[in-house]
Amino acid sequence: MELALVIGVIAVALVFDYTNGFHDAANAIATSVSTRALTPRIALLLAAVMNFIGAHLGTAVAQTVGKGIIDAPNGAHGLVVVAGALIGAIVWNLITWYFGLPSSSSHALIGGLVGSALAASATVHWSGVVEKVVIPMVVSPVIGFGLGGIVMIAILWIFRKSNPHRTSRGFRFVQPVSAAAIALGHGLQDAQKTMGVIFLSLVVGGYISPDADIPEWVITASAAAISLGTYAGGWRIMRTMGRRIIHLDPPRGFAAEAAASSVLYTAAIGFGAPISTTHTMTTAIMGVGATKRLSAVRWGIAGNIVTAWVLTIPAAALVSALAYLGLHWIVE
Repeated sequence: MELALVIGVIAVALVFDYTNGFHDAANAIATSVSTRALTPRIALLLAAVMNFIGAHLGTAVAQTVGKGIIDAPNGAHGLVVVAGALIGAIVWNLITWYFGLPSSSSHALIGGLVGSALAASATVHWSGVVEKVVIPMVVSPVIGFGLGGIVMIAILWIFRKSNPHRTSRGFRFVQPVSAAAIALGHGLQDAQKTMGVIFLSLVVGGYISPDADIPEWVITASAAAISLGTYAGGWRIMRTMGRRIIHLDPPRGFAAEAAASSVLYTAAIGFGAPISTTHTMTTAIMGVGATKRLSAVRWGIAGNIVTAWVLTIPAAALVSALAYLGLHWIVE
């Protein structure tokens, strides 16, 4: 019975990973596609490949998700807790994808873990949630916004005497590099979150020690699932990020991607913090746009996005709690 539950939870985790990929594909390619630096399919292929590579560059974020957020009880009960968390995160991803809102898959998963654990009266490591999730959730968008603006101001100053059309054409050629960088960071961050959940399910099921390293097959499976999801593409969210927040040209697209990828690498490698790729990329776009003029950013659209951010953790927690209760009634 427990083996079947473990396999089922791993399958649901990979489904979440897939939805994470197509939900967050816009993070990596929206700017490059909107500036016509890359065609949509080439951009998606590039993002998928870089996601796969990025997923193999570390496990610090996976360790945080697998060990630092909740303590699920051992056995079937704990597996139901993890399954409820994943279902809540998937449902919230699909809701925000339908409305084209670039919400955070990362925070949907964290909210799912917390909501399911609370419904099951399991332990939630609130200090870990605050230190590794809440504080980075607030700080990373602020840094993304500020760094995006700084990079864009530096570009404007360096190329202040250059022909604008020639400069724009030049950045169109180098923008695939920054798109690849943000896709690598997305794989480094988001694929690891699924690795952490699969690791947690293996620990709860008694198939691995809590102190063990994450198995290679878990890393590869998570990398493959998020890459396939990315290649499927999330066109609704792509339109929001690439066109509706601000009209992007190649220099601004490059600046936003360079700033956001820097924040992702620092958080993952330096702190093992599961920050939101979506939040970071979106605020970097806003910061880049604000250098043009404040009115260039469509703040109404930005307000809708921020509302989705604020709602993500509690909404995913609520759905996950309900999913846990339903699964608990069915399985146990």
